[in-house]
Amino acid sequence: MPCAGQCPMPDAQCPVFPKQLFMPDHPQISAIICTHNRATYLGGAIDSLLVQDFPHNFEVVIVDNGSSDYASPESSISRTREVVEARLSDCRLKYVWEPEIGLSVARNTGAKEARSEILAYLDDDAVAEPNWLRELHAAYQTNQKLAIAGGKVNLLWPSGVTPPDWLSPGLTQNLGAYDLGDTCLYVTAAGLTPRGVNYSIRRAFLEQIGGFDVKLGRVGKKLLSNEELRATELALELGWQVVYLPHALVLHNVAAERLNKAWFLERGWWQGISECYREQLSDRAGIAQLGRGGERILRGVYKSFKYIRHPGLRFENFVFAWGQIGYLSAALRGLIFLPKSTSRH
Repeated sequence: MPCAGQCPMPDAQCPVFPKQLFMPDHPQISAIICTHNRATYLGGAIDSLLVQDFPHNFEVVIVDNGSSDYASPESSISRTREVVEARLSDCRLKYVWEPEIGLSVARNTGAKEARSEILAYLDDDAVAEPNWLRELHAAYQTNQKLAIAGGKVNLLWPSGVTPPDWLSPGLTQNLGAYDLGDTCLYVTAAGLTPRGVNYSIRRAFLEQIGGFDVKLGRVGKKLLSNEELRATELALELGWQVVYLPHALVLHNVAAERLNKAWFLERGWWQGISECYREQLSDRAGIAQLGRGGERILRGVYKSFKYIRHPGLRFENFVFAWGQIGYLSAALRGLIFLPKSTSRH
């Protein structure tokens, strides 16, 4: 069987992963990184997967989602592709080009290219702890009803940067932070679903729901989200289970350019739009959305004044209220332009 990816050597000569470890027909787990113009962090993300303390065969699939970060106009390949090609001598690594921009599109492409029944997604600006794949894999082996699993996410701050006083614990979740404690926990509410930075899903379930919904998830500079929430919502409806694994730890780099209020306001705006889209996909759209959005705006504004002396809570609630304006704008567009029946995909 040939090496996964574009290894230039035959299996017997591969210096990184000997042939005998490639004998199973399929890897036990597939780690997938979807990336777009993130060469600065991508190498660290890939390297953290290639040194995993996992005793079985696994593969790493890199989905290059239309990266255009060329070093110069004369360059023939992007910086992102250069980072990957520098590591393609490792037989476990596979590079895939996906020209259609969109995180959900890229994730679906990664699932099609991967060979395992368990798909583990790591963000391109994150670093997985050495036991990450082992923890995820073990959870699926012991529970055949498990559809989705993800672990704790801690933040890695830029060197010399101190989090601003207006950044509340609640807002750090917009940077990827995720912590439900130090014990395993079954998730029974969509809002508590594992974050996409540290996320795994069973192929059978993903195929059952038709893949990640391409109407949700980031598309270029549009900070759409909620594709993981929608998947959890469907999993619970269909009788599957979702679990939080505290020891499957991932560290998420915080880009310095995100540490400003304008970024959080934009993120909040798109979160509101994403929530509206998720309701449309769940057949909960309609005139009632105007009432929900209006009530949330008033609640956010009220709490902004209530916590006027607390910079973090004040700004968090202002971002929440601002996001509900985005929610209402999407709801109004839906009432005016969309048909009553919406398609899931």
